[in-house]
Amino acid sequence: MTVANDGGRHLFVRHPSNPIVTVDDLPYPANTVFNPGAARVNGDTVLLLRVEDLRGISLLHVARSADGISDWRVDDKPLLAPDPAHPEEVWGCEDPRLVFLPEREEWAITYTAYSNRGPLVALAMTRDFSEVRRLGPVMPPDDKDAALFPRRFDGRWIMIHRPAPLTGPAHIWISYSPDLRHWGDHTVLLEAREGAWWDAGKIGLGPPPLATSAGWLVMYHGAHSTASGPIYRVGLALLDLEHPEVVLRRSDEWVMAPSSSYEVVGDVDKVFFPNGWVLDEAADRLYLYYGAGDSVVGLAVAPFAKLMDYVTHMPLHHHRRSADDGADGRADGRAKISGLLPNR
Repeated sequence: MTVANDGGRHLFVRHPSNPIVTVDDLPYPANTVFNPGAARVNGDTVLLLRVEDLRGISLLHVARSADGISDWRVDDKPLLAPDPAHPEEVWGCEDPRLVFLPEREEWAITYTAYSNRGPLVALAMTRDFSEVRRLGPVMPPDDKDAALFPRRFDGRWIMIHRPAPLTGPAHIWISYSPDLRHWGDHTVLLEAREGAWWDAGKIGLGPPPLATSAGWLVMYHGAHSTASGPIYRVGLALLDLEHPEVVLRRSDEWVMAPSSSYEVVGDVDKVFFPNGWVLDEAADRLYLYYGAGDSVVGLAVAPFAKLMDYVTHMPLHHHRRSADDGADGRADGRAKISGLLPNR
């Protein structure tokens, strides 16, 4: 494997079989395949692939593999394709994230529905990735990069997402719902930085949040503007387990960035864009599935224990609000982790 040389203590290693999925693996002609959601289901790794067809419209297509690397079995038909009964999808279904909800015994698929009024967050449910039930839009345009947490907090579901303002930077937000349909208490979770930072200007969620003993592990992308166009890199953050609106730690440097040829050149150049990961605790491996150059699917692997050691030593996150500013009077992130995690 080739070790990444772009920060994060060389945590993630690109798989030598990259790209692991291309349009040649699909049962019909297509332009590109990228940005998959990922899950482990009945012994298989399932990827819900974004496929851009030869019209330029995106569909969501299921592929399965026993080892999560090779011999992908691709379904004959898409799981989600634009449906005339759902005008929010008229221009495509894009960038899914997959989360299992034990309370409902089904998988939640949050995806970007591309309407003629702009992209928005939509939600669908499936038990087997063979049949799907749409719940419809949950956020208005422009909004994308969304995923649910797998359980309720104080009776409410929580979703991370990224609305795009008419002016100014695009931050990551968090919202709450009693029923997965009606959402409110919208709050900024993680702000894009300013100036020369790799995550200045626009950030967005990568894979769904992953529960660990130290907190919810979050990977997010930063789209840093340059003279030759944006560069999509990814970094990490850690959220409080019981109060995920509290950011505990955030990486200063990126942990992966486009450097291989299939990431640097594609339909969109210089893009490393992960939507899904699968944790193999027995093997101490975290498998990260990502879109490369908006054209193919790549895989990067990290030793999980080493990754978490890095995460728990990331800088403390400095909140703008004081402990008295919260609606419920909770302490901010710095106060909550004092004495719990190493200070570095």
